[in-house]
Amino acid sequence: MRGAGGSTAARESSVSAAAERVAHERVVDEHRRYVPGEPLRRYVAGYTGYRQRGLPPARHRGLPSPYLTLIFTLDEPLTIEAHPDRGQPPGEFGTLLGGLHSVPALITHAGAQSGIQVALRPLGARALLGLPAGELAGLDVPAEAVLGGVCAELRDRIRLAPGWPERFAVLDEILLRRAAAAALRPDALCSGALGPDAASPEVGWAWQRLLRTGGALRVSELAAATGWSGRHLTSRFRAEIGLTPKAAARVIRFDRARKLLVRNLAGATADAGYRPAHDRPAHYRSAHYGLADLAADCGYFDQAHLAREFRALAGCPPSRWLAEEFRNVQAGNWLDGESWEHHS
Repeated sequence: MRGAGGSTAARESSVSAAAERVAHERVVDEHRRYVPGEPLRRYVAGYTGYRQRGLPPARHRGLPSPYLTLIFTLDEPLTIEAHPDRGQPPGEFGTLLGGLHSVPALITHAGAQSGIQVALRPLGARALLGLPAGELAGLDVPAEAVLGGVCAELRDRIRLAPGWPERFAVLDEILLRRAAAAALRPDALCSGALGPDAASPEVGWAWQRLLRTGGALRVSELAAATGWSGRHLTSRFRAEIGLTPKAAARVIRFDRARKLLVRNLAGATADAGYRPAHDRPAHYRSAHYGLADLAADCGYFDQAHLAREFRALAGCPPSRWLAEEFRNVQAGNWLDGESWEHHS
């Protein structure tokens, strides 16, 4: 009996091992980044394609950034556990369009998710969406509510496309078509304000200046340079962008700090694997680069200030965020647009 039992146990062990091998073979974890064609780059920073299968269920923080979020799912719907506007109920989305926000969204999946995320520049919202980014501030809505029937066409075509380059090409074609149509609208022709220039020059300048300085400008400095009062600039800026200049500066600075933190973590990991220095991520400092260094580089008063801003904008301290997201970091999922591929 003992011999028979041992044989059964061995067979069960063999079956279990085979099942584990099959499960492992079915694991898919793809991330592809792409910079759109030249005419679209004034409106779109980049695309991120993702497909995951056979992974443990997880929760992800959708962090504040200087871009609006447009997502087209391929298979499973996107599950939002908590929106930036906590008054919005949780839900599932086949497509999603989200405005700028200053608190994280919480996204969950049961081990599988797939789709394409588009990073939209706020000053390009009028050309691609037909409305200013300010109208979407803090909101998540089905993309169909703004883009209409083009969403069904786009999802059908990217699902039929054989690979990521072909899917990205579909996005290029359809978004460029929308931008061209927007330029021909009678209101655009009459005003002479096309694409990103649809915003007032003062607001456009203030936004670009904040981006170039990493959020290191006071509202009073921006207002003085535009010739407007601080109150008027804040009102016009929020209506166009979706955040006040002060809140936008916080988000831009936080986004820069997060990216720099990830680059240096990836660089330190590469050091552990003896990766040559020329192959390390851009702006990598050293394995000894710490949060105090990061705070100084990104314009925070000190490490405590950086930690407070991380808790406010990410919902947790930097160390916890890194622990939660490290798998994504390893996959390259959090590197910024500089790592997006350029395809002809």
